[in-house]
Amino acid sequence: MAKLDQKQAVVNEIKEKLNGAASVVLVDYRGLTVEQDTELRKKLREAGVDYKVYKNTMMNFAVKDTEFEPLKDYLEGPSAIAFSYNDPTNGPRVLNEIASKYKALEFKAGVVEGKLYDAPGITKIAKIPPKEELLSKLLGSFNSPIASFARVIKAIAEKKAEGSEAAAE
Repeated sequence: MAKLDQKQAVVNEIKEKLNGAASVVLVDYRGLTVEQDTELRKKLREAGVDYKVYKNTMMNFAVKDTEFEPLKDYLEGPSAIAFSYNDPTNGPRVLNEIASKYKALEFKAGVVEGKLYDAPGITKIAKIPPKEELLSKLLGSFNSPIASFARVIKAIAEKKAEGSEAAAE
């Protein structure tokens, strides 16, 4: 009975993490050295991403009846799971950075904002810049025409001021 309680606690832990997650990514971590895994975990922690290795059966029970249920088809072999909370691209981006450095780390699949992506799809998601960078680019694109308009208006006003000064003399 105690073993069943332990397993239920693990399933509940995974479910709790899934409830707050904007994205979840499954990876195959086989072949990573301890140093590489430590580097990966450190970078994920810095990005605010939870990364953990659970048994596939526990993850299978946890994803049942959630938006992450399509991941159950990818729960074969060693699997690690990364939960991103604030920015859905944080986990995929950091994992992709490490995967490009260490070929042993491979994407399996992921769910980003309710949509399932296979390994190539998650790789594409990983290339999306962070939310803050996208917002700053958007605001910059809004600001550029406004700033140009303001310079034109200022130049017209200065020209009129020069013209009225010349007429007054």
